[in-house]
Amino acid sequence: MSTERDSLRRPSTGRDELRKRLDAATAHLDPPFAVVDLPAFTANADALTGRAAGKPVRLASKSVRCRELITRTLARPGWHGVLAYALAEANWLVRTGVTRDAVVAYPTADRSALAELAGDAELAAAVTLMIDDPAQLDLVDAVTPPGRRPELRVCLDLDASWRLLGGRLHLGVRRSPVHSADATGALAALVAARPGFRLVGLMAYEAQIAGLADTPPGQALRGAAIRVVQRRSYAELLARRGAAVAAAREHADLEFVNGGGTGSVAATTADPSVTEVTAGSGLYGPRLFDGYRAWRPEPAAFFACPVVRRPAPGIATVLGGGWIASGPAGRDRSPTPWLPAGLALLGGEGAGEVQTPLSGRAADRLRVGDRVWFRHAKAGELCEHVNELHLVDGDTSTGTVPSYRGEGRSFLG
Repeated sequence: MSTERDSLRRPSTGRDELRKRLDAATAHLDPPFAVVDLPAFTANADALTGRAAGKPVRLASKSVRCRELITRTLARPGWHGVLAYALAEANWLVRTGVTRDAVVAYPTADRSALAELAGDAELAAAVTLMIDDPAQLDLVDAVTPPGRRPELRVCLDLDASWRLLGGRLHLGVRRSPVHSADATGALAALVAARPGFRLVGLMAYEAQIAGLADTPPGQALRGAAIRVVQRRSYAELLARRGAAVAAAREHADLEFVNGGGTGSVAATTADPSVTEVTAGSGLYGPRLFDGYRAWRPEPAAFFACPVVRRPAPGIATVLGGGWIASGPAGRDRSPTPWLPAGLALLGGEGAGEVQTPLSGRAADRLRVGDRVWFRHAKAGELCEHVNELHLVDGDTSTGTVPSYRGEGRSFLG
């Protein structure tokens, strides 16, 4: 699809109206299928750059997984570059002209993708590898020695978690072993002195702030505790990240310092050591982001399942529906029946592989052949279930674009 036609209208906030629009725009389709509501998607893209207050926003491709929508977003003011989740993906996005600036968010052990990167000077100039251990450099050298390849760009991954009690209490995700400014400086010195590599960036993803909802529904005390932890963690990271950046700059002229995610764009932007922020999930507005106080994106991505059974009064059953999100197993990783309003998963069955029974006040109004619209708990994982995304503007379908899966690309599966 072309990026020429981006609606400037704000999406309707009424769920009844939204259901009418989606049903009308996709009346010619048989579910299951997925849609992206373009006005909501565009509004979210602009809201994220507004929250970034002038700093560039790097697009987290794992949260979109559709080349056309990545391209559409990068064409908007304030967006620049991609944070890819796999090296093979980054190589592909560069080769297909989506971006000339792809940072791989995680260390790689993909020897084939490394050989491809090392064998192409233009590719090597556009892709940046993530490291947190000299062993990752050793792997690169084992694939293609320094003298037989162009210089490869490298970014250091600084652990942004909050460690208390001498490290015995860890708040955040388990990512990099590089936690202190001293450790950052030591690794930066090693990279700077090593042939075949050039240190160009530093990343620190504060998952306990950016990726943790601070107003979980029905859990007021937990939400209050999360907010206290986030405030204190932010203050600790502000000082430590600044010191780590300074330590790295003693050995290299960093092009960028990346941080944050959809849930912390404004807070991360306020850190003077950060030169760019990352966002992606906020474009689709998945269900997990309904629990954030600072900003809640418009729901923009949905999938539809058909009602095929009425097994009992007050229950309607759809075909499929078990599109479960990654992360700690729990109810919050299940899709949410969103339209019509007033539906809920059954506690004893949940969202099933082949069928999903739904209860609630709206169930008795559903008939065989009707649609139920769901929201995925997370963002880009929706695209692992469909080959294409149907784009909707108002009550009109404006086209269809392939997901990564639809292009035969499954980088982690």
